[in-house]
Amino acid sequence: MATHLDAIFPRLADGGYAVTSARSRRYNCVAWAAGDDGRWWWPGLDLEVEYWPAGVPRVEALESFQAVFAQLGYVVCADENPESGFEKIAIFTSNSIEPKHAARQLPGGRWTSKLGVLEDIEHGLHDLEGDEYGTVRIVMKRPRTS
Repeated sequence: MATHLDAIFPRLADGGYAVTSARSRRYNCVAWAAGDDGRWWWPGLDLEVEYWPAGVPRVEALESFQAVFAQLGYVVCADENPESGFEKIAIFTSNSIEPKHAARQLPGGRWTSKLGVLEDIEHGLHDLEGDEYGTVRIVMKRPRTS
């Protein structure tokens, strides 16, 4: 049976996914990938609504998103394969290299994403690729802290 998520992300059904939270407007994908479920992270200019770390340019560019995660201890890595002792994030971009989404790898190797104001899900990394989020453009890793 098709769901509202299958309609937005047609590849999800093939890879299998699980909804892991209720819908929320409190946080978004970048916040979720960074481990924050209490605020909306985006480089927009609405400072009342959108949080963006100090020292990182408030522009919707891959370099800005990469810099945000670098502040959190992430470095660019070769691929999305799980590595013992590390946690990974992935940044998705449109064809024009505009950031569209970020996901975080779970300890077992699957990925977790907050889908805008929709639910959080567990999924295969490339299952979100398509018109909505583009493709995985960069993967970063840092030593696991817990």
